[in-house]
Amino acid sequence: MATQVLVLLGTRKGAFILSSDAGRADWQLRGPFCEAWPINHCAADPATGAIYAAGGNEWFGPAVWKSTDRGASWTHSSAGLAYGEGEEPIRSVWSVAPSGERLYAGVQPAGLFRSGDAGASWQHVAGLRDHPSRPHWAPGAGGLILHSLVPHPRDPSRMWVAISAAGVFATEDGGATWEPRNRGTRADFNPPDQRYPEFGQCVHCLVMAPGQPDRLYQQNHCGMYRSDDGGRDWQSIEAGLPTSFGFPAAAHPRDRATLFLLPLNGAIEGRYVPDGAAAVWRTRDGGDTWQALREGLPQRNAFFGVLRQAMATDRLDPAGVYFGTGTGALYASADEGAHWTCIAQHLPTISSVETLVVED
Repeated sequence: MATQVLVLLGTRKGAFILSSDAGRADWQLRGPFCEAWPINHCAADPATGAIYAAGGNEWFGPAVWKSTDRGASWTHSSAGLAYGEGEEPIRSVWSVAPSGERLYAGVQPAGLFRSGDAGASWQHVAGLRDHPSRPHWAPGAGGLILHSLVPHPRDPSRMWVAISAAGVFATEDGGATWEPRNRGTRADFNPPDQRYPEFGQCVHCLVMAPGQPDRLYQQNHCGMYRSDDGGRDWQSIEAGLPTSFGFPAAAHPRDRATLFLLPLNGAIEGRYVPDGAAAVWRTRDGGDTWQALREGLPQRNAFFGVLRQAMATDRLDPAGVYFGTGTGALYASADEGAHWTCIAQHLPTISSVETLVVED
C-alpha cells in the first residue's frame, strides 16, 4: 500500500489541501474549497477519512463543511448551530474535533456544540455556558472564542476546552458540568493581587501529549505551561524561550516529552517572529530545555506571525512538522524540525494547519 500525506489548511479564503507521498519532498496543492468561505479550522477524522472545515462570519453565518472524498466534493450544514432566542447570534465556528462517534465544534461567542451524525446537525452542549463564571467571560483581541477542543482519547465523558479569554475548562461527565482548570497560569493584564484567578486567563492554544492524556501543554498570552494532572495544576516551562508570548503549539505524535512551538516577539511589539528571524523551538524533555530550529527558515526581514491553530505534526517516523503564516506561506519539515522547506506561498492568511495520513 502507498502512503499519502495530506496537509489540510484553513484560510481566510477557503480550505486548501496539499498532498505528497511518504517522502514528503514533492507537494501538490488543491483549492480553494468551501466556496472561498473564511475557514478557521480544517481537520480530519482519521477513523473515517472525512475532512471537516469550520468557519463562516457575520455575513455567511456559521457552518461546518464536510468532504468524504479528500476534497473532491463538499457539503455544509449549520443546522442547530444557534443559541436560544434573545442570545447573541453565533458568528462563526472556530474549531472542530472528532471524538469516537461524535463530532464537536467550538464557536464564537464561546460555546460548544456536538453532532452525532457526522456534522449534518448540531446540539448545544449547554453545560459549559451554564457555568457560573459565564457572565464574567471577556473577549480576547480576536473575540470571545472557543478555539481548542481536546477530547480524551479513550473516555468519551472527558474533554478539555480553551476559551479566549476565559481559560481552560474540563468536563468528566460528558459536558453536563464543567470546572475551570487554570491554577498556576498567570493573567499579567490583571492587577497584581489578581494575577492568578480561577478563570479569565487568555489561553492561546491547548494540546495533549500522546499516550498520556493527563499531560497537557498550553501556550498562553502570559507564558508557556505544562500540566501532568489534567490541567488541575500548571507549571511554567517558558525558561529558555526567547519570549513568553506566542500562539501555536504542536505535540509529537508518539513522544509525550516532545513539543514544538513558534514564539512571537510579544503582544504589543508586533506579534511577529523575534528579531525578524524565524525559528521553531523544540523541547525533548517536557519543557525543561528548548532548542531553536532554524535551518531553511528565513533569518532576515521575516516579520510574519503564526496563528493559534496553524501548526501541526504528522504521524510518520520521523514526524513531519508544518506551520502556516499570516502572509500565506506554508513551511514543512520531514525530520522533526531539523530542516525546513517552504512548500506553498502566496496563499490567503493561513488560520489552521492539520494533517491526515492515509494508505491507498
